[in-house]
Amino acid sequence: MAESGASPLPPTPPARTPFFRAEQFVWLTARVLEQRLFAHHFLNGGADSVETALDAYRNDDGGYGHALEPDLRGPVSQPLHTGHALRVLDAIGRCGGQRVERVCRYLTSVSTADGALPAVHPSLRGYPAAPFIPIVDDPPSELLATGPVVGVLHRNEVWHAWLFRATDFCWQVVESLEKSHPYEIEAAVAFLDSAPDRPRAGAAADRLGRLVREQRLAALDPERLAEYPVAPGYAPGEHHFPHDFARTPRSLARAWFTDAEMERSLDFLAGEQWEDGGWPIRWRQWAPGTALEARPIVTIEALRTLRAYGRFVG
Repeated sequence: MAESGASPLPPTPPARTPFFRAEQFVWLTARVLEQRLFAHHFLNGGADSVETALDAYRNDDGGYGHALEPDLRGPVSQPLHTGHALRVLDAIGRCGGQRVERVCRYLTSVSTADGALPAVHPSLRGYPAAPFIPIVDDPPSELLATGPVVGVLHRNEVWHAWLFRATDFCWQVVESLEKSHPYEIEAAVAFLDSAPDRPRAGAAADRLGRLVREQRLAALDPERLAEYPVAPGYAPGEHHFPHDFARTPRSLARAWFTDAEMERSLDFLAGEQWEDGGWPIRWRQWAPGTALEARPIVTIEALRTLRAYGRFVG
């Protein structure tokens, strides 16, 4: 028994499990939005606080800006920021109602002539942005920006006039892909996993899976990375792995990989956690602040992927 007046013993610190270290990393480095997302996904945190944090990035035009996607800086709304916001709303079960109606009006306003989205709208000119993201006056439609947005809206049964032409664009691009790169394939998967025409989506996914293996876009053996080429324009070592394409076992992309390949991929993902508790970013780093903001996002996604495959319990 402690003597009268003695200070109580400090609480015993929790075991430094991978989850504990990840949690400490988030509290130490993350923006408020990612802190609240972490709490929502792993600590029974509510959705309201996430939505409130996300509102800080919303603009009057219905889109999102303010570096929500860390590699694009400045206040102006951008398709990539807005797609990021929709994924957050989807993750917390709030992707609907007037908020998403306003988002769709913004998407309509920045669409290209064929009804799809550019990766970057020229309104970003004059603000800092990653040097590998070109800003042009008449940007083309990009599956990279359009596919994930269309997928999220279909998954949440949102119907808006903008969706019809954008969906047609996604089908046309996905079904005609010949030479591709990992981020484009990931965008295609994000579309196909929620496209309403499931037989058509399955057939398109089967074809893409063959393309991914033929072009060696997925590093199937993390211990032999030199055998897998990095896509042109990517950073050295910017490989993509089976778990990057099939983020959950329910994804159509899961069928592209054997059980052994997926297990190796998940082992690699679990082993990527740094001593500070966070996961690294593999794409090109061009500014210290953007890398710091991106790592908590990547860390939360790594934890969610590991948990989806029964590898991690938060």
